[in-house]
Amino acid sequence: MPKPLEGIKVLDLTRILAGPFCTTILCDLGAEVIKVEIPNTGDDARHFGPFKNELSLYFLSLNREKKSITLNLKTDEGKAILKDLVNKVDILTENYRPGTMEKLGLGYDVLKKINPKLIYAAASGFGHTGPDSKKPAYDILAQALGGIMSVTGWPDSPPTRVGISIGDIAAGLYTAIGINAALFQREKTGLGQKVDVAMLDCQVALLENAFARYQVDAKNPKPIGNRHPTVTPFQVFKAKDDYFVVPIGNDKLWVKFCTIVDRKDLITNEKYVTNATRTDNIETLIPIMEKIIIEKTVSEWIELFEINGIPGGRINSIDKVMSNKQVLARNMIVEVEDKKIGSLKIAGNPIKMSNIPDSKTRKTAPEIGEHTAEMLSKMLNFDKARIDKLKKDGVI
Repeated sequence: MPKPLEGIKVLDLTRILAGPFCTTILCDLGAEVIKVEIPNTGDDARHFGPFKNELSLYFLSLNREKKSITLNLKTDEGKAILKDLVNKVDILTENYRPGTMEKLGLGYDVLKKINPKLIYAAASGFGHTGPDSKKPAYDILAQALGGIMSVTGWPDSPPTRVGISIGDIAAGLYTAIGINAALFQREKTGLGQKVDVAMLDCQVALLENAFARYQVDAKNPKPIGNRHPTVTPFQVFKAKDDYFVVPIGNDKLWVKFCTIVDRKDLITNEKYVTNATRTDNIETLIPIMEKIIIEKTVSEWIELFEINGIPGGRINSIDKVMSNKQVLARNMIVEVEDKKIGSLKIAGNPIKMSNIPDSKTRKTAPEIGEHTAEMLSKMLNFDKARIDKLKKDGVI
């Protein structure tokens, strides 16, 4: 059975992280992704570490299984070729600063006249509307402006960036969702549309209940370390040998926990009888919990919790994640074989669908322009002489 997006062609003008993360999702869902790169230079991410045998593993992990063509969009012929390609694809993705494609004469208003069924997806820092639209943006800027950094870290510590590029990644995820919704709607209307996703908007959307908490008491939520703001106890604790997570998410689990640690007095104590009262009295409860938890090792606690149906988990370092039995059982660590570096393990596809064969391997990322001749020949019927001339003229 074909994958859900089998037969869908994507002309991918994105680079670095947000856009390529989006098109990798589309690739996993079966789309053919044709990456358009600057001749000789390619995606900036090709020059980001870590490197192995001069190959960027950063680039490989975000662009495996895609095809690469080179096209100089500053030339008239390069623009003409892009327009011809637009007529042959379903989706165009870009993550330039708003206004860039318009300056090139390749904005959505132009391209939709060429292909009314085109889905034009743009991921940018601030979106294609609003007073800050044309400002440059990076992940850390989106995290800062979107409020994420203000609630991350420890009390009285400096604002803290989330440990992954959540600004870029969230934009990639939301762009992929928007594209799939647009594809679905196109089935009904026969028309494409523009999908406009801003990194800042995505950070705002991820703030969970921070807005609600602010509006209750007009106090800005602050960093609170490793605990949950409204569920207690729901945080990291230090066991005899290491730290681990104890997420007691409801009153039934609280009763179970108190029973197995022989502290039934805590069940009836009016300070701790409900989640609301436990949260209100967290300053007295946590020291009690810490004295209990420190008495056993993490392994002992995990075993005890599993027997009694209480959630709890180790805080895995990356090597432990890569060898975790559940992660492996879900085929979330797959291998790429590359002629320059040999075998590399990368993350698999987290979207498990009954009609997507979940292969244990992935094809490697393309060389710059590796598929230019193939795609121009197949999609636009260019012959070898024309392709050679385009290369000589610096168009490809």
